[in-house]
Amino acid sequence: MKTLHGAVVVIVGASSGIGRAAALAFARAGAHVVAAARRREPLERLAEECARLGPAALAVPADVTDPEAAEALARAAEKRFGRIDVWINNAGTGVFGPFQDAPLDLHRRTIEVNLLGTLHGAYAALPRFLDRRRGILINMISLGGWAPTPFAAAYTASKFGLRGLTASLRQEMRRHPHIHVCGVFPAMVDTPGFVHGANVSGRTLDPGPLLYAPEEVAATLVYVARHPRDEIAVGWPARAAQVAYALAPGPTEHLMGAALHRALDRAQPAPVTHGALRRPIPEGTTARGGWLARKGLPSASILSGIGLAVAGTGLALALDRRAGRRHRRLER
Repeated sequence: MKTLHGAVVVIVGASSGIGRAAALAFARAGAHVVAAARRREPLERLAEECARLGPAALAVPADVTDPEAAEALARAAEKRFGRIDVWINNAGTGVFGPFQDAPLDLHRRTIEVNLLGTLHGAYAALPRFLDRRRGILINMISLGGWAPTPFAAAYTASKFGLRGLTASLRQEMRRHPHIHVCGVFPAMVDTPGFVHGANVSGRTLDPGPLLYAPEEVAATLVYVARHPRDEIAVGWPARAAQVAYALAPGPTEHLMGAALHRALDRAQPAPVTHGALRRPIPEGTTARGGWLARKGLPSASILSGIGLAVAGTGLALALDRRAGRRHRRLER
């Protein structure tokens, strides 16, 4: 798609986090945004914001763990705008803590939202793309689809499955050159996800300093809509995890396990929470989760750039000193 002006983009999981940032980014690019999630009020406010930035937008409250809701979402988008050009499956959640300490229904809900919700979205979108012989399906997968995450077993299972689903559908569509199935793999992102997810560990969660802004992931989604890619990572930690687990799965698995055990041992106590898995909660309606602001840090892309600049400067100085010493020896 050379331009997104007038395109119809459905975004599932749009009431906060990456989904909200993406809705605003597509609206700025001139697209009609169809925003979907369980919470009506945040969606309606978002649709108003999108309409002020670009063409008309539509809010559709929907829980895509229900396949009928996903189909109704597609029909609502077609009724309002006549077609669907891009469908983004972004709804996601998780359970953090020892596997056996979480109620089983929370693990099941994680699979339902992350994997079955995406499957239902794809099931609604792809027949419509085939009818029109064009369309872009984008599935939000994450770093957890490339490497296992201890204490988030159901989340990892859903993301590994989602990566397989995405790759399989992509190959099914290979004879349709204008239909694309894309996977996006973000590293850790500063969103309200920790508020919405369940935490049964009894410890305070801290995502660490290397956090990307949701607007950076949104910019990647806009890019993929314009220039479809099979798979694209957002942030070097995501790509590093993929390479590490592919080349050395055993050591990578042990390293991640040791790191998370150590982090939990050092974390402060915290109450158990089930987040928004069983029902929506009013908290967390912004794109950002506030982690970067509270830590007083820039996004990981800026930190990485600073790190590369410092490393490059250090290397240049070291090479300069070495050249100077060599020059002095030659003069003698």
